[in-house]
This record gives sequence, C-alpha cells and structure tokens, in this order.
Amino acid sequence: MCVACTHTIHRAKHHFGWNKDFEPTLIAKPGETIHFECLDSSGGQLGAGSTLETLAALDFDKINPVTGPVYVEGAKPGDALKVTIRRFIPSGIGWTANIPGFGLLADQFKDPALHMWSYDASTMAPSLYGPGGKVPLKPFAGTIGVAPAEPGLHSVVPPRRVGGNLDIRDLTSGVTLYLPVEVEGALFSIGDTHAAQGDGEVCGTAIESQMEVEATIELVKDARLQSPRFTTTEPVTRHLDGMGYEVTTGIGPDLMTGARESVMRMIDLLVAEHGMNPVDAYMLCSVCGDLRISEIVDMPNWVVSFYFPRIVFA
Repeated sequence: MCVACTHTIHRAKHHFGWNKDFEPTLIAKPGETIHFECLDSSGGQLGAGSTLETLAALDFDKINPVTGPVYVEGAKPGDALKVTIRRFIPSGIGWTANIPGFGLLADQFKDPALHMWSYDASTMAPSLYGPGGKVPLKPFAGTIGVAPAEPGLHSVVPPRRVGGNLDIRDLTSGVTLYLPVEVEGALFSIGDTHAAQGDGEVCGTAIESQMEVEATIELVKDARLQSPRFTTTEPVTRHLDGMGYEVTTGIGPDLMTGARESVMRMIDLLVAEHGMNPVDAYMLCSVCGDLRISEIVDMPNWVVSFYFPRIVFA
C-alpha cells in the first residue's frame, strides 16, 4: 500500500493510443504521487498458461494499453512534466514472444515463439529461462508519455517527441523523467511494464509483465524541451556487470545493418556454446543483451556492438 500516494488509478482506466481530446481519468495537482495499476503490453491477453495458440489469437488492437490519462493542473504547452518514478510492484508473471513480422530479425525468425516467465515478485531474484540461463531483473515502464498537439488518435506503438513507447530500460525506480508538454493539462499516461529488457529489445518484446507503479508528477514551467530527457541516480547496469560480457560486432556503412549483424553473430555464439535453439537465443538477447554504437566517426564504416552478460550462464 502506498501511504504517500494521493490517488490511485485502477487498471480498468486505460486507453490505446494518444489523443489530446481524451477525457482525463484524473485531475492532479503538481507534486502529487499517484499509484497506477498497469496492464502488460498484451492488455492481459497473455498470462499464466498461455500457449502458441493464445499468441496466434492476439488482438493487436488491444496491445500496449496505458493507464490514464492524468490532467495536471497548470500544465501548458512549453512546460515540462517532471515524473519521478518511486517504485514498481511486480506481479511475478511475464512473457517474451517472437511475433511474426515484428523485431530486428523478423525476416529470419518467421515462426511464432513464446516463453512464459515466473519470478519472485518480493525478491526479484534472477529468473530461470527454460532453455538455459537466469536473467537478472530490473522493472521499468516501457511506455510513458503525454498527448501530442496534433489532433486525432495516434498509435501507441512508435515513440514520439512527447514520450510514449520509449522502451528505455533505465526508466526504473529512482529515475526522474522530463516530458515536453504540448497540450493543456499534459494528459500523462503510463503502462507496458517490463521485468527486464536489453537495450534495443531486439526481438520486439522484453519480459512483459503486469505491474503497479508509483510516480510523483511535478511541473517545470517554460522548460521548452524538444524531446524527453531523464536523470539516473545510481549505476544502470550493475545487475548485469558482475561477470563481464561476450561481445559481437557488426561493421559497415549502415548502422541498421551493423545492428542486425552484431545480433545475428551473438545468436550464432549462443547456439554454438550453449546448444540453444536460435529463436530461444534471439528472445534471450532481447531481454538481457545490449546494442551499442561503439564508433560512428571513422567513415565510411561504423561499429555496432552487442553485449551479452556472462552472468546469465553463471
């Protein structure tokens, strides 16, 4: 129970997409702390006992629901919302899927695959991955943002200058996020909670997991932000760093090609060294491996690296 929370928004109060004309679920004053009940990215369609048949029946009109919106008193275009994430209350159940047509290597992994996760919601100890390994957990909100100024309904899938489906795994407890306000009241919403994800979310899904989130919303007047920014107060990778990394690279004149090649080479490495099925290795890379631009100045070729934490197989 959140004794410091001023309001609670239940998970039934969610919406799909962004629209400046949505009726607010809550009117809040700057400085108030709100308890959000969030759904997972499937909107509750995938859960304990789900199978490939469940995945095949997924209704894509109901993906990535976000809880809200919250109208913040005094918020005007040109201001910024200052959102401090206080804590996550995990459910202990999650899923990762390869969804045909989606993901960095969709052309290579055309068949559906689904892995269900069970983790200790009280200790958040590393969670066993059935095909092999244990993944360190770090909850965060994949989708967090405010309404854009343009009229009409906008898809929740792509990230935007006002936030949205950012999938930044460092937006976790203790982080302060600043979002540019483009409409009166801002209309803040949050959802798509994850138990863990690698930078890049390469297969298109993380450990998707229903959670509750507590956040304090403040207002910075006349901030004139052009896009989201955030502040962390502690190291961001120490849950993964303990035993170092295996790293593969992609080198060439195109960053997307380099990203694909670095991930493909890591999948090959996991298959060769750990006997994994390629699609299982692909999904594992998505939840704990990191894509990094290592070099972008020595033309005509750039270097993209993929870091896989060795602690997963410790």
